[in-house]
Amino acid sequence: MFHEASNKKEAMRKVDTAWLRMESPHNLMMITGLMFLDQMPDLAVFTEALEKKFLTYRRFKQLAHQSASGSYWQDDKYFDMAAHVRRVALPGKADYTELQDYVSNLASTPLDKNKPLWSFHIVENYEKGPVVVSRIHHCYADGIALIQVLLSMTSTSRESSLEFNGDGSKKEKHQNLGLLKQVINPAKKQFVHSLKLAGDVSELGKKILQDPSLLEKGVGDTIDIAEELFTALTLSDDPETVYKSELCTRKRVAWAQSIPLPEVKAIAKATGTTVNDVLISNLAGALREYMIERGDDPNKKVIRATVPVNLRPLKHAKELGNHFGLVFLNLPIFEENPLQRLAYVHHEMNELKKSKQALMSLGLLSLIGLMPQAVQTMLLNQFSKKATAVLTNVPGPAVPLYIAGCKVEKTMFWVPQNGTIGMGISILSYNDQVEFGLIVDKKSVPQPHQVIVRFPEQFARLRELMMLHPWDGEVHADLFDEFI
Repeated sequence: MFHEASNKKEAMRKVDTAWLRMESPHNLMMITGLMFLDQMPDLAVFTEALEKKFLTYRRFKQLAHQSASGSYWQDDKYFDMAAHVRRVALPGKADYTELQDYVSNLASTPLDKNKPLWSFHIVENYEKGPVVVSRIHHCYADGIALIQVLLSMTSTSRESSLEFNGDGSKKEKHQNLGLLKQVINPAKKQFVHSLKLAGDVSELGKKILQDPSLLEKGVGDTIDIAEELFTALTLSDDPETVYKSELCTRKRVAWAQSIPLPEVKAIAKATGTTVNDVLISNLAGALREYMIERGDDPNKKVIRATVPVNLRPLKHAKELGNHFGLVFLNLPIFEENPLQRLAYVHHEMNELKKSKQALMSLGLLSLIGLMPQAVQTMLLNQFSKKATAVLTNVPGPAVPLYIAGCKVEKTMFWVPQNGTIGMGISILSYNDQVEFGLIVDKKSVPQPHQVIVRFPEQFARLRELMMLHPWDGEVHADLFDEFI
């Protein structure tokens, strides 16, 4: 299906340019997602759902171009849905391993730069039911924007998911807006003046490159962010572990069994922590256990993850693009005690909430988008040496969704990594379940399922500890000694 297209070029935002140019053979900048469905979708109906809902975002019909003068968007005059939607079958047993191999291959294969950078693959014969694999380049959208895209493609009932002519019921619009508020509102305070500050730090960054002594001079909020930049630049490199080595060009993905979200919330309430704290402390325990099994001593080691922080105001919720900053989070792989890990992560997250790291990195990414490719690569490599993983935690819909007449039973995604980082950890809540996704460089972790299977195991261990733990809103780490 061809359509009339404009030859007009639209300048790409600098932060989106940075993500477009960040791609390398070792780290492709795709967000890869899975949707497990309860029945096989009709290909024509699924394609129509994309045409009427997904493509309402006109950006998805545009090419992402790079040139010596900058990056820009341009309509694809040869746009054809058939080039972006494929129906495939797995070989052999079509079991977890077969699907894992298939998705890993997709995650290791670049998108076609001669077309808009996205695709959907409908896997028809997976043993547990049909699966849709999506791939969207990071320069088009961040995780929060893609939640909105997911909402635009789906409905809260099977019947309404087959209606493509209207704009959805008032009830569904209200539900979608409610979800977006839950996701975006926590960032409101941090977003105040952030666009101005991001612009300020971009300008200041240019001056600091010429005169580093400016870091010693106080100029209000802007110098606060400059100090965050200086702190980030002077962080020590992350230690060598099984998760950090020279990268190859192949990725491996894995996903874990779901964890009931109400149980996570109950533990967070009992300990005076957050859902995020509980989940991150559990994954630190899983990373620790795998290291010990591989003969890599985690004791006395702290590794960092770069964590995206949403900086998108609600009024821009339905826009694509990237509106987030990054912060460095310490992961306590040195700590055996699950309660001590929880207390440690809770403290670290509270400290990060006070900082302006996220605003600094948003401004830095905009600045990097202006720089020559060689300078950008050098800076990104310097920053990526200071972290071992990219960690994303996205709150998804709390109710089951339907697409093209099919119920979405389970969904997850994998985040791209940048520079020399070889591991991405994704946490997504959906329909009162928590999903974990792991993507790793094949050279460092050949079998990522051996890592991610420990995530729910660590949670089960913490849940057992809570049987002895007072529900008084504090972490009582000494109870671990009694437990063992």
